Amino acid sequence: MNLLARTTRRLAAVALAAACATPALAADPEVRGTWMTTTANDAISTPQKTAESMKRLRDMGLNTVYVECWKNGYTEFPSATMDKLVGVPMKINGAPAEPQRDLLQETVIEAHRNGLVHIAWFEYGFMAAFKDTHNSLRKQYPEWMTTTRDGELVSDQNPFVWMNPLRPESRDLIIAIVKEAVVQYDLDGVQLDDRIAWPVTMGYDPYTIEVYKAEHNGAEPPADPRDPAWVQWRADKVSEFAERFHRELKELRPNLIVSISPAIWDWCLTNYACDWKRWSHEGLMDEYIPQIYRTTYDRVEEDWPAQLAAAGPDRVHQLIAGLRLVGEGPPTTWDDYRKKIELVRSTNAGGHCHWFSRGVLEVYPEELTLFYDVINTGHAAHPNLPEGWRPLPIVMEPDDQSMWVAKDVPAGDYRQIVMRNGQWSVEKRFSHPGGDVFFTDHIRQDAVAVELLVDRRNAKPFE
Repeated sequence: MNLLARTTRRLAAVALAAACATPALAADPEVRGTWMTTTANDAISTPQKTAESMKRLRDMGLNTVYVECWKNGYTEFPSATMDKLVGVPMKINGAPAEPQRDLLQETVIEAHRNGLVHIAWFEYGFMAAFKDTHNSLRKQYPEWMTTTRDGELVSDQNPFVWMNPLRPESRDLIIAIVKEAVVQYDLDGVQLDDRIAWPVTMGYDPYTIEVYKAEHNGAEPPADPRDPAWVQWRADKVSEFAERFHRELKELRPNLIVSISPAIWDWCLTNYACDWKRWSHEGLMDEYIPQIYRTTYDRVEEDWPAQLAAAGPDRVHQLIAGLRLVGEGPPTTWDDYRKKIELVRSTNAGGHCHWFSRGVLEVYPEELTLFYDVINTGHAAHPNLPEGWRPLPIVMEPDDQSMWVAKDVPAGDYRQIVMRNGQWSVEKRFSHPGGDVFFTDHIRQDAVAVELLVDRRNAKPFE
């Protein structure tokens, strides 16, 4: 590597460290998050855009990203489960068949390089496809899908095809792909969306009817899909899955944040058979982000007390407000949006999450930067993670022997990441006793940069 290239890379590393440095904190700990999707924006459309977006989000004052990785019947990371099931190991939403990128690895690396907490967002949950999408999952396993009373896969009230939340195959699939991600990647958490639910217009497929009859002395499900007892029966079945999901993931990774982003209470129960109030009171999940996607402040002020009550007084600190910046119609005005955040803060909740990154990066970047004011107040710590959970990368320097060296590296577990051809990849994971670290690139002397990121997969459980 020539002197100019080395100098440029060192200056970039210094700039990154300066941008991400955390002064003595004056900001109260809170989740300052945003969802990142491949739909209706380009924030993670290329590796270069991903790197730029993660840096901008950190510079603005955010500390957490929720990044899609399960959408429209496909994982957006290589999955042996999906390869065996449908013959397609991964497919990024909207991307051409070739080439495909490991979107999860890409976003995890760039989030952690910028000190951001990364939550893998399994956005579609039990939802198999948009109504007009005939993907591999829908075509190959039609018996897994739930239906309306008329036998339709799509109802007038919900434009999606849903896997049956009662079927063991559907449950096993969701848990399998989430576990794959947790094992393969150094995630800080995983999130299920409001699609861990059962739209109340659905549930009249043959499998569900037989289970219902077996539990009700041969009686058929009520003809009225909104019959309260029938809704609650389906909600209880979804709750069975929620309990299993939380238990198995905490057994696999005790330090993992298991997050849920449901529809607001109690609309979610009466329309989606999702009883997240019960889950919260039973101690399931580590954070709740109800989607209070109201355009105006007045509507949020009206709906927020019910979310606090649903969470329960002992779980308010784990309640995060999902707030709408953009969506259908015009963006929320900045004055109303600022008041939404201040309302949530006034109730001692755990923070807020912006729907979605397009609004953060394209609509109100200057306003949010001034609002968070990290230059004067510092970055807010994540309230549910230990201090220093995601430190900045350790930059390895090249020497004259085709070696990359990092001096006095603290003891711990690390991922060694390498920049080649404009993209970072994980070269290896290793445990380090402390001291200098060396990396030899004799075989492929094409590394542009090498860094070390902490690896938290084996970290002890935290309170």
